[in-house]
Amino acid sequence: MNVQITARHFKAHEGLKQYALSQVSTLKKYYDGIVNGTIILRYEKLRDSVKIAEINLAVFGTNLVAVEKSEDFYKSIDNAVGKLERQLIKYKSKRRK
Repeated sequence: MNVQITARHFKAHEGLKQYALSQVSTLKKYYDGIVNGTIILRYEKLRDSVKIAEINLAVFGTNLVAVEKSEDFYKSIDNAVGKLERQLIKYKSKRRK
């Protein structure tokens, strides 16, 4: 799986990038047909420090998207990966039928 990380309006440190990659790579156990992925990390408002993690996965025939907002990038990434787990399970069951 090919994964690209984009940090908008800030420079993401290496630990955050590695954490995001490791969390997205765990999605392989739910469906192994993931072609590529994109992780976009950004701030909504600098004063309120709402952090947004958007993860896009390209699978055979469709794109799966999860967007999560919270006060911490790690929490946003975890919640977005949780959403994608459910989407992949649903996609895989539809695909088998």
